[in-house]
Amino acid sequence: MKIAFLGPKATFTDVAVRGMFPDDIAVPYLTIPDCIDAVINGEAHLCVVPLENALEGSVNITIDYLVHETTKIPVIGEITAPIQQHLMVHPNHVDHWQEAEVIYSHSHAIAQCHKFLHKHMKNVTRVNVTSTAAAAKYVSEHPEEKAAAIANELAAEEYGLAIVKRNIHDLDFNHTRFIILSKSSMDLSGYSLPVKSFKTTLMVTLPPEDRSGALHQVLSAFAWRKLNLTKIESRPTKTGLGNYFFIIDVDMKMDDVLIPGAIAELEALGCSVNVLGSYPSFQIVKK
Repeated sequence: MKIAFLGPKATFTDVAVRGMFPDDIAVPYLTIPDCIDAVINGEAHLCVVPLENALEGSVNITIDYLVHETTKIPVIGEITAPIQQHLMVHPNHVDHWQEAEVIYSHSHAIAQCHKFLHKHMKNVTRVNVTSTAAAAKYVSEHPEEKAAAIANELAAEEYGLAIVKRNIHDLDFNHTRFIILSKSSMDLSGYSLPVKSFKTTLMVTLPPEDRSGALHQVLSAFAWRKLNLTKIESRPTKTGLGNYFFIIDVDMKMDDVLIPGAIAELEALGCSVNVLGSYPSFQIVKK
């Protein structure tokens, strides 16, 4: 099976793919839309892309591209992975890594390591690149520079760098959710990670006429059925100021009564409801 993921090799998305699909063919793509298009165009059986980070919030391009830009393909699974950031240098600079003049990484990774950088590398120039893996790749290819990268352990292995400081991130609970997308339904329970839970994701657009209490009515449809919502987030419909849709995660698998009943109630209120997927959740355990 061929799996498209947000590359290059050794990104955190790659870590999620290797954890879930260790025996399949993983192909890196440059952007999230490229990954999704690979599935739509038949280049890959499925793709894995980031959806949400515990510190930085939602990856809006993933949500917007799914909703606005493409032929709809469902979410068939979710992988949650720990985010552990390490400081690494070219092997030539291990003994004098503190002389680094520039640090390369993704802007989110740099932000997640603010305390360490402020305390130990306060005056070192920080350069944003497209991914932590791209940072590691650049440092490996430029041994003449007094440079360091912030990336994961897989990136250090992939690009031959030496980790000089481990776990330099500010907060230990940082995780990222990745979604698995495919045009075909697929049973993922037989893969290397055990099923942790199930989830159903809905896209709800409020009625076109503006009326008070509309969102309250939407939430009530879930509340009186005792359906637990693990996430509700608004995104612009891109049809005008003040027009939003809501992404709602229900903490259970699609059933025959409760969720369909809630959807029917929302539609009776004039809402538009689309099911983006009902799927298992998997988790990679921190080493």
